[in-house]
Amino acid sequence: MPQTLDAAAVRSWCSLALDALGREREEIDAINVYPVADGDTGTNLYLTVESAAQAVEAVFAAHATRATEPAPGDAVRAMAHGALIGARGNSGTILAQLLRGMAEVLAPPAPGDGDHAARLAPALRRAAELARAAVAHPVEGTILSVASAAADAAEAAEAGAGGRTADGGATVRAAYAGARAALAATPDQLAVLGRAGVVDAGGRGLLAVLGALVRALTGEVPAALPAGHRRHEDPATVAPGSGPGPEEGGGPAFEVIYLLEAGEAAVTRLRERLDRLGDSLVVVGGDGLWNVHVHVDDAGAAVEAGVEAGRPYRIRITHFGAAAHPPEQVQRAVVAVVPGEGLAGLCAEAGATTVLARPGEPPASGELVEAIRRAHAREVVLLPNDAALRHTAAAAAEQARTEGVRVALIPTRAAVQGIAALAVHQPDRRFDEDVVAMTTAAGATRYAELAVAERQSWTMAGICQAGDVLGLIEGDVAVIGADLAATAEAVLTRMLAAGGELVTLVLGEDVPDALADRLERYVREGHLAVDTVVYRGGRQSVPLLVGVE
Repeated sequence: MPQTLDAAAVRSWCSLALDALGREREEIDAINVYPVADGDTGTNLYLTVESAAQAVEAVFAAHATRATEPAPGDAVRAMAHGALIGARGNSGTILAQLLRGMAEVLAPPAPGDGDHAARLAPALRRAAELARAAVAHPVEGTILSVASAAADAAEAAEAGAGGRTADGGATVRAAYAGARAALAATPDQLAVLGRAGVVDAGGRGLLAVLGALVRALTGEVPAALPAGHRRHEDPATVAPGSGPGPEEGGGPAFEVIYLLEAGEAAVTRLRERLDRLGDSLVVVGGDGLWNVHVHVDDAGAAVEAGVEAGRPYRIRITHFGAAAHPPEQVQRAVVAVVPGEGLAGLCAEAGATTVLARPGEPPASGELVEAIRRAHAREVVLLPNDAALRHTAAAAAEQARTEGVRVALIPTRAAVQGIAALAVHQPDRRFDEDVVAMTTAAGATRYAELAVAERQSWTMAGICQAGDVLGLIEGDVAVIGADLAATAEAVLTRMLAAGGELVTLVLGEDVPDALADRLERYVREGHLAVDTVVYRGGRQSVPLLVGVE
């Protein structure tokens, strides 16, 4: 197999890493005793890499429309960015920074016909350095030690080549071997690991990622580790919660994670403030986008610090005690994907567990599975609310079913269909009856959206120019206009021509209330029997969503 780090090899690396973490997720979760024994390191690493792989696939899909191949740098940058925005937990956040460090070295074009694989040793060194810098108080015997050992071994392999052209395959083999040896030594470096008789879970996950890189470059499958990956190959299972945790007074009560848009100076001040508030502080990223992870007792203060630094979003707060002692399982729940914070609040008030889909960042199947788990119900109704998510939602539903949850997937193609389905949801009736009623309500809701054209293109309604307002009904461009309000009125006219009793308008963050007032009057004057409801969707991909029931 060619040992060349081109875009295809990066894509293969992502896919193989995701497969490896998928196979080993539960085992890595089981040995997770540091920094908090919450048994989720394997899951967090899997979700982080899933986001990275999704970003790489998006790059390939974009190039496929132009019949071109992406450059290696495009694929590497996408992998790092996807990991950053999807990073979960302490180890997932550090892995995102490791990938960012590698991307800094690997992404620039190779001179002449040079191979990016020749830069693997300096890329691994940069990754290890950035990861350590991102952690407020680095600790040996963790993923950081494993990353440093991989870089050391890679550099030694290149030095031993005697000045010959670097062999990417030899470099990654050496890095893997160095990382494996360092992983075996982690129980001697960190007392909590030694007492539990396990290696570091984060380091174990990084070894799986490096093993995938070996396979992507050489075609070789690294030798399997002993079952359980215990220090002394002890077959006993270490249950999550066996190490020190908040419930034993061993640390803060909450894990807080969020993405943050902010400048370097503001992030420096944020680091100082969060370091005073809690521990396990990791802040990764750059160029205005950061992923913040910290363990604190005052979750609100950690979020407020982010608000003062910039714009935090995708905020996730986990109570460690609640994770160790989950609430009693309920009979039924609804999980809904929503395109903006406003609808997330609306759906949450109606009792749904929500997954936020930000513009250009659709949720991965792992996020949907995690939301289903978070709902903690025997029966779950899943509302993807986007036609493009049908396969992702189906995969999530199938995974949840293997875990014993009864899942019904209602193929809602727009948020307004999800709102209609949620409005008729009755958890006290039979599951099948509830699903039928929700499916019927969603199916009876026609949907449209108003978007702004980014470029000149052909549509079913004719040629549009950049900046034109497009009225899409059921996914197809039906109206092209120059004004948002007038185009919306034209869309409503077409939709109400087929009848209707209720119009739902979901306004984007920057759309003035005056638009809603004008459209409400327009509907009332032309259709006396039709009611109109208006919701604020927050930051969403389009300025206006429309539903007609």
